[in-house]
Amino acid sequence: MTPTVLFVCLGNICRSPLAEGAFRDLADQEGFNVKTDSAGTGDWHIGRAPDKRAQVAARNHGLDISDLKARQVTREDFHLFDYVIAMDGKNIANLKRLQPKGSKAKLNLLLDYVAGKEGQSVADPFRGNASDFEKTWQDVSTGAKALLDYLKSRNKA
Repeated sequence: MTPTVLFVCLGNICRSPLAEGAFRDLADQEGFNVKTDSAGTGDWHIGRAPDKRAQVAARNHGLDISDLKARQVTREDFHLFDYVIAMDGKNIANLKRLQPKGSKAKLNLLLDYVAGKEGQSVADPFRGNASDFEKTWQDVSTGAKALLDYLKSRNKA
């Protein structure tokens, strides 16, 4: 059974596309079959590519995320995805309010999967510069690796 993961931040142009890119790349490198997507709780950037600074940060680590397009979380996502992974506490609170009763999605923060960082938010680089996006990259790549390890341990055949 292929796990499904949705990464969520506020606008879906910085943190969540970086997390999706980092996670997809790691899963591909390790031959782990998973379906991914990213979305925002807000609707400001629907249809837009990731922030140029996020694209540069990803490119600096060998990834191209320019093909990703921002979208807003829907109630249906909670039925489609096994894991809905928020980048911060505000977004997870919004997701909990939006989640329909009886849906299958497990809600967590990305850094909940990293020992010692449970409950912490991924750094929000939106109002920052290249070094802020690098800090976000470090957070999402660390979280992506820990999440992948968790999913691999739960999906052993």
